[in-house]
Amino acid sequence: MTKNVLFLGTGNSARSIIAESLLNHWGKGAFIGYSAGSFPETGVHPLALAALNHRLLPTAGLRSKSWDEFARADAPVMDYIFTVSDSAAAATDPVWPGHPVTAHWGVADPVAVVGTQNARTSAFRDTARVLEGRIRAFLKA
Repeated sequence: MTKNVLFLGTGNSARSIIAESLLNHWGKGAFIGYSAGSFPETGVHPLALAALNHRLLPTAGLRSKSWDEFARADAPVMDYIFTVSDSAAAATDPVWPGHPVTAHWGVADPVAVVGTQNARTSAFRDTARVLEGRIRAFLKA
């Protein structure tokens, strides 16, 4: 049976988006990844897409969206919910249908990195590397 996993961030423009794509790749159909934010941005951060492209992961269909979409009665029922930002973890979550397992996977925000383009690109790639390690470990558990 396929398991649904929701990754929650604040803006749903970087970390949660990267996690969604990674899980959809490594979950190989046994897991379906979704992402959302407590205060979604207007779009996915271009460097998040670049980090996924660097790993040859699909980016089609990725979009920033509110976590309210997943609290509705017609939303897919989640088996797991992971927060990836401290502010999302501290926020008052909606009431989730079903009884998903929840955990906090705090990851530094690559969007907050200032500096050269190389430094910013490295931050997004590092975020993808960290999340990939956690997702691969989760899939082995």
